[in-house]
Amino acid sequence: MTNLDLYAKAEHLLGIEEATEALYDLYRSELDDYDVKTLLDVGCGRGGFMQRMISDGVKCKGVDLSALMVQECQSQGLDAECIDAKDVTGKYDAIVSIFDVLNFMNKEELVDFLESMAEKLNDDGLFIADINTLYGFKDVAEGTMSNDSEEEFLNVDAVFENNELHTKFTLFEKNEAGTFTKYQDTIVQYFHKINIFQKLEGLKLVEKQTFSLYDTEDKTLLIFKKR
Repeated sequence: MTNLDLYAKAEHLLGIEEATEALYDLYRSELDDYDVKTLLDVGCGRGGFMQRMISDGVKCKGVDLSALMVQECQSQGLDAECIDAKDVTGKYDAIVSIFDVLNFMNKEELVDFLESMAEKLNDDGLFIADINTLYGFKDVAEGTMSNDSEEEFLNVDAVFENNELHTKFTLFEKNEAGTFTKYQDTIVQYFHKINIFQKLEGLKLVEKQTFSLYDTEDKTLLIFKKR
């Protein structure tokens, strides 16, 4: 099981449903200003945002590196694949990466990814993503939390140091024998300064909005247009 599949198994215990819906509302409102007929959702998760956009008549495709997430999308009849976004074929009017997907990449990976996304946009295409601010990492994401039910117990321990957030997930899940199976892995996220996004060849940063998702100014929304 990959660390992203562990996250997928534990996500329902994290209490992020309200925040996720708020992000979907924000992205949808931004896309309303553009004539979007085709959309690529990178890091599509369980497909909630694609479902919203499909209801608006937009043709959507999703990719995610968690096979568990993609299986859930496919079970709903959504067009989703467990592949690297750089391997997607075709071009789109808009590409989105929702809920700090960009923070899962180091600087080199990030620049390579963004330049690749520019190649997958139609002329005048739009790319929208959100990232954690430094405050969002240091004062919101860092720390320890736990949650449990009769069938599961989750502990999350996150440490922010040297502009990296290392989050250890430990999940105990009750099995058919009545005992508990332990899953444990770590996910690393990286803080990125805005100037990285202002030096891209294929994308032009046209708007940035710092906003509050969990706490004061913990997120920044980035809107790019294809050069």
